[in-house]
Amino acid sequence: MSEHSCTITPVGIIRSCYREKFGIPRQPGLAASARARLVLTGKSNCPEAVAGLEAFSHLWIQFLFHQTQNDGWRPTVRPPRLGGTKRVGVFATRSTHRPNPLGLSLVKLEGIHQKNAQVWLELSGIDLLDQTPVVDIKPYLPWADSVDSAEAGFAPTEPDDHPVWFTDQALELCHHYEEKNGQPLQQLIVEVLSQDPRPAYLKKRLREDYGILLWEYNIRWRVTETGFEVFAIEAGH
Repeated sequence: MSEHSCTITPVGIIRSCYREKFGIPRQPGLAASARARLVLTGKSNCPEAVAGLEAFSHLWIQFLFHQTQNDGWRPTVRPPRLGGTKRVGVFATRSTHRPNPLGLSLVKLEGIHQKNAQVWLELSGIDLLDQTPVVDIKPYLPWADSVDSAEAGFAPTEPDDHPVWFTDQALELCHHYEEKNGQPLQQLIVEVLSQDPRPAYLKKRLREDYGILLWEYNIRWRVTETGFEVFAIEAGH
């Protein structure tokens, strides 16, 4: 080990509404209803470590791409914004396949809680997979972290929204889940599907069915000529 090397130990673990990679928005904040709990671990699991954090509305979360870190990386990737056909340098993208599997996400802090000896943060607007290891937490400073004149290259604006609607049965199940668990499942589904989570090579195919795991449910939806129809909500695995 060189004199400049260091060991990174996770400070917490994410418990997220996203149970698989498919369907996770490609940027944070695009699905405001997406919730997660950041459970602090090890020496970081103490109230002293988060003292004063409640005064900040948003946080930077640094994390590990734990499901792709063993896949290796390439110097060029094909970003979805370019249709998945044009290659650019990996450092010009936010691809998960990086030389070091580190991610950075801006999230909203909904609350700080402690029960017995466990401390956790409630977050929203997340784009984090369940079980994601978190390596650092920093407060967001709007006067330092926001640049009005910044340019965004080949991704200058938010993705276009697509219409999403529900069958009566799916809508009834959404309402039942929301009454039981207090989570806005219907709004979360709309926010996730309206961005069209399909890979670029599938986006020209119609009348195909897909499934996305959100919380403990498999959301079944199909592609039509005018948008996406949610036709079933089933217990996941």
